[in-house]
Parts: sequence; structure tokens; C-alpha cells
Amino acid sequence: MRGLEGDQVLLRLILSESRTHDQRPLFRKLVEVLREEGVAGATVLKGIGGFGHDRAIHTVNIEVAAVGLPMVIEVVDTQARIERVVPKLETLMEGGVMMLERARVIRYGTRPPASA
Repeated sequence: MRGLEGDQVLLRLILSESRTHDQRPLFRKLVEVLREEGVAGATVLKGIGGFGHDRAIHTVNIEVAAVGLPMVIEVVDTQARIERVVPKLETLMEGGVMMLERARVIRYGTRPPASA
């Protein structure tokens, strides 16, 4: 496992769960690309509500009828690795939001065993 502590970059993708790529959920394809590109890791979060450019509110108030809930994918890695993967993700994203932020990684992975 490579070290990742210190100043890094947070890439956040926000898209609708209803977006697809080749008849599969788009978020799955995005995570596959991130893994293939060797990023340190990715987390996918499903929102319980929100709205976007269309101003329509999507919510889980009626869970069976909930469509288009927000999905958030967060990735923290080096600036170089993030910059390398962003163009590949951009070709897959239709709509949605891509954001970059500075992130300070305090710990990545498991804590080393305590000295005896």
C-alpha cells in the first residue's frame, strides 16, 4: 500500500442514480475506471434527496417511487493521479457535477501495529 498522508486532492462527483452507461448504472462504470486507473480508493454515497439544474426535487419520501436520487462518489489521491483520471471521467459524465478540493489526509489504511 502506498502512502497518502498529507496534502492531497479530493475529487467529488455528483450524479443522478438514474444515469446509465451501456445499460448499467453509471456510478458503477465510474468506480471501475477509478479502480483501473489505480486511485487510492473511492466511496459511493446515495443521497436521500436533492435537486439539480432541472430544479425538480428528488426525495425518498415515497421510496418505491424515488427516481433520480443523488449519488456522490468521493476520491482522495495525489493531484497528479486525479488530474490524470479526470479527463476519462469527463467523457462518461453527462450532466452532474465534478469538483476538486484540497484535502489533508491524516491517515490512510490500517494503523501500524504498536511497538512492543
